Amino acid sequence: MRLDLIVRNARIRTLDPARPDAHTLGVLHGTVVGLDEDVADLPARRVLDAGGATVLPGFNDAHCHTAWFGLTLTQLDVSTARSVDEVYASVSAYADGLAPDAWVTGAGLDHHRLGGYPHRDALDRAAGGRPVWLKHTSGHACVVNTPVLRAAGALDPGFRDPDGGVVSRDERGRPDGLLEETAQRLVQRQVLPYPAETVAAAVGAATRHYLTEGVTSFTEAGIGGGWIGHTPVEAAAYQLARETGRLHTRAQLMAASDVLHPLTAHADDGITLGLDLGMRTGFGDDRLSLGPVKIFLDGSLLGRTAAVSEPFCGCPHNETRPTGYFQGDADAMADLVVAAHRSGWTVAAHAIGDRAVDLALDAFARAHGERPRGGVRHRIEHAGVVRPDQLARFAELGVVPVPQHNFLHTFGDAMAAALGPERTAWSYRMRSFTELGLPVPGSSDRPVAPGAPLPAIQSMVTRLTETGVPYGPDEGIPVLAALRAWTEGSALATGFGGRKGQLVPGQLADLVVLDGDPVRTDPDRIGAIGILSTVVGGDPAHDPHGLTRAPARSGPPSPPAAEAAAPQENA
Repeated sequence: MRLDLIVRNARIRTLDPARPDAHTLGVLHGTVVGLDEDVADLPARRVLDAGGATVLPGFNDAHCHTAWFGLTLTQLDVSTARSVDEVYASVSAYADGLAPDAWVTGAGLDHHRLGGYPHRDALDRAAGGRPVWLKHTSGHACVVNTPVLRAAGALDPGFRDPDGGVVSRDERGRPDGLLEETAQRLVQRQVLPYPAETVAAAVGAATRHYLTEGVTSFTEAGIGGGWIGHTPVEAAAYQLARETGRLHTRAQLMAASDVLHPLTAHADDGITLGLDLGMRTGFGDDRLSLGPVKIFLDGSLLGRTAAVSEPFCGCPHNETRPTGYFQGDADAMADLVVAAHRSGWTVAAHAIGDRAVDLALDAFARAHGERPRGGVRHRIEHAGVVRPDQLARFAELGVVPVPQHNFLHTFGDAMAAALGPERTAWSYRMRSFTELGLPVPGSSDRPVAPGAPLPAIQSMVTRLTETGVPYGPDEGIPVLAALRAWTEGSALATGFGGRKGQLVPGQLADLVVLDGDPVRTDPDRIGAIGILSTVVGGDPAHDPHGLTRAPARSGPPSPPAAEAAAPQENA
């Protein structure tokens, strides 16, 4: 047998408890076929000489926004601004190079860092009358200017806020440019849909970047509809990216719940809601597949629009809703969860506040009661605030929590200020979930926050905010557990358990080569570990250091890496 790839001279962490370490790994047809002595003497078309470096399964981001991230790479970046005046200056400089009727589209707006939101009047002046659309980093709000509001009808007498959204107003009662939650559709209707080629190009740019961070798989958290989608044919855009060689990693796509519609299948099928042809969770293959249906229940902590049981510790721009709000009628949203479950979907319910978590858990319990489905594991995306009394229900219902621990560094100070000390201890949990035996995946919500896995793994362990303040420190976990979350945990949470997430025979040959071993590195330095190579399905898709080569015509194989002296493992 001739292998497609053999990895030699490596310190391989397989993440398989039965065989945790190896030095050599063989790949055939995109799959791991053996370790060490099973493959060491076999010929191979290509050799990856790791030079003693650490090899791990490829990282799997179970909740991110890849097309959105790719689009931001071509838009005005206001994430580094530290005042609204800096935003105005950036808009002015960017607009100077545009046609008089061109849009000024920006991303990365964070009102916490700015000390407030930009105002539409100042944006009018900065952009020279051009329409402006600045997206908040949370994804749950944006700021626009007068031309956009006028075209949306938001300046008309008698205009009313849409269900599940708010058009913010200034002290004079005028719309000030801030659009929250579903109100963002007022601007999206003027811009969307994007061409499929635009989305495919964005996916290509994003997934090429993912390779530089060791990401080999991801779940796109909402396509096709609502305020999260970019075009009704977003799945076709992903297919285009794949067909043209621009989908550089594996992708699972969540369908936004807005795209589901009534179906007239046979009554015995129980399929009343879904996509045409009955496509649902699981359709596709290892490279591109359809995942859960995404249902938004509430908003965000940063915008204080998450549905919580007790008021936020400050809500300066929206005192009328101190406990946030749902994205729609609670009963109707629960009915949608149940209908999707009955039609064979896995459901990913966006629920950040504890009141929204209650709604999700109640809906899942009702769904299982009305139509039991063995093996299905519904998800709660973010699970931002989970009270102690809610924890047991996650385990009872087999619900997968999908928190983002990279938020702790980037947004931890602002979230703690909004929640207060008691709820901060319940926020973005990790240890509590793992102790219940739940598969907790690694996920970033990129581009809401920086998405590189290694810094996120560091946050899982250290749980420190940007200013160095501990954030719910009792929820920290050991390094090895954090690595498992970003590999095997994500595979289990996305329905690929046993297919990827470990470097063992029979699993997909997705791996990353690191210039340091996270388990042997000081926890506060894990995020600085570098990526030497990323392999997807046995293909060295990112190999800037030239570790992969054709084999020499003769000579013995490289010996196993010597065990160098190292600090005690932080496992």
